[in-house]
Amino acid sequence: MACINCGQCIAACPTGALYEKDSTKAVWDLLNDETKHVVVQPAPAVRAALGEEFGMPIGTPVTGKLAAALRRLGFEKVFDTDWGADLTIMEEGTEFINRVKNGGVLPMITSCSPGWIKFCETYYPDFIPNLSSCKSPHEMEGAMIKSYWAEKAGIDPKDIRVVSVMPCTAKKFEAKRPELSHNGMQDVDEVITTRELAKMIKEAGIDFVNLPDEDFDPMLGESTGAAVIFGVTGGVMEAALRTVYEVMTNEKMDPEEVDEDQSLAGAAMQVVQRVIDKTRQFIAFHNIRGLEGVKEASLKIGGMEVNVAVAHGTANAAKLLDSIRSGEKTYHFIEVMACPGGCVTGGGQPIVSAQKRMECDPKALRASALYWEDAMKPERKSHENASVMKLYKDYLGEPNSHLAHELLHTHYTERPKYNK
Repeated sequence: MACINCGQCIAACPTGALYEKDSTKAVWDLLNDETKHVVVQPAPAVRAALGEEFGMPIGTPVTGKLAAALRRLGFEKVFDTDWGADLTIMEEGTEFINRVKNGGVLPMITSCSPGWIKFCETYYPDFIPNLSSCKSPHEMEGAMIKSYWAEKAGIDPKDIRVVSVMPCTAKKFEAKRPELSHNGMQDVDEVITTRELAKMIKEAGIDFVNLPDEDFDPMLGESTGAAVIFGVTGGVMEAALRTVYEVMTNEKMDPEEVDEDQSLAGAAMQVVQRVIDKTRQFIAFHNIRGLEGVKEASLKIGGMEVNVAVAHGTANAAKLLDSIRSGEKTYHFIEVMACPGGCVTGGGQPIVSAQKRMECDPKALRASALYWEDAMKPERKSHENASVMKLYKDYLGEPNSHLAHELLHTHYTERPKYNK
């Protein structure tokens, strides 16, 4: 059967015989090439797990140390894929609104998870028209680094190399897809996993645990709470709905209209709930959060009943898609992540031993780190990201503009079910 590159076999292998194709040498070579401007961007879920490679407890957020370590490795700019996630919401949310208003293909299905995309292309090609045309966040950010940032910095895009740090092995395949390129250049040049980044930090002799916290570089490094929850199942949907609600209604979300007391799955989630309740900034939607395999919700947005669903793991995705095929279920918007729990347990994340898994749930603990960071952010919705709004004002014009489609959107292709 065709592989979707998700890397879950690596996490499940009891002997450690399986591992990703190592890209660390390629990245070291780039960093040692004085003719290249090498830029890095880490995904949301990386900050929730990297600390484990250095003996820190599962679920420890290490955002500041992550930025500091990347800077010490020698990257010229340390941006944040969270910025790309906010940009994705602006494009994807606008795409959803346009499909609803103009009779487009529904349900629209998210396109952030490359394992899910390849699964859909291979096993459910009849749903390809339902996929959002948006590139994934790190691909969007790569495209903006080689166009918008290059122009602002006065650098020839051909001299820029973009490295993404991902919790996901499928991102390696994604970065090589020919349709994720512009002007003969791939949006992203190299992808390393969380494990590979840890290896590089150790090779460089960096004392990660004692690093002082640092910020990401501005312009493409600023983000909202909506962006960081991209790393957990349900997060993309919640982030999109935070923006879609306000755009479709022209109203600020009334805290009384959202479910502030929705329980979250797992003891770790309950801790986050108490933190969020304390801040009184909680923005969530009924039944979107949690670790159930398939979650459903019906939301009233601007007088319209919007039916949404969230699935994580390909078995749950198949179950959901089969229910749509049969006519049993009808939705407007769907989020799918290939990995159980979402990116927090992607195939490139630190390996958790069977013994440790008996003591705790890594999915819930890592998710708690992202929900905590969301709760602490001063801005919680993607359309509140001032640097993304400046991008539209100065460069793209508006979400889903002609230039935005040229740089930030893509297409998908049916693939054979069996490897030849």
